[in-house]
Amino acid sequence: MKAVTEQDIRTSFVNCSKGEAARLPLPRDLDQRPWDDLDFLGWLDLSAPDRGYLVTEREGALIGVTLRYPARRRGYLHRSMCSLCLTTHPGGGVSLMTARKSGKEGREGNSVGLYMCTDLACSLYLRGKKAAAPGGRMEESLTVEQQIERTRANLHAFLDQLGS
Repeated sequence: MKAVTEQDIRTSFVNCSKGEAARLPLPRDLDQRPWDDLDFLGWLDLSAPDRGYLVTEREGALIGVTLRYPARRRGYLHRSMCSLCLTTHPGGGVSLMTARKSGKEGREGNSVGLYMCTDLACSLYLRGKKAAAPGGRMEESLTVEQQIERTRANLHAFLDQLGS
């Protein structure tokens, strides 16, 4: 992913109003992100324990979505798998992230959900830049590049369901 600016991020959101996009908190470390290793920029809202945000490039355009996830965490013995990168995490490491659909359907309250790494660091787990808990990354016959393509395809399928 190429580096993006605050303005790029704020104008990319497809499932919230312009006013909401203008008020949402952005990561303070944009200039320090490992852009070459990211398939999407994801961050959690530190002021709201149930909100996250995701911005990705698709066909030359940025697409941003607001996400919600349950603040309640599961027990450490419970393991779940991320639907994007297929990394497993104990406890609350994977959450059902829901996003309001764009347009009229979203205003009517319709949403789409996907199980994702709660810290939204899928790109870093895939590339081995961030370590998952023991047993979190399974040995695969696919190359890292093929795993990255699969993750992007999974993300694009999710975005397609949003109507973005």
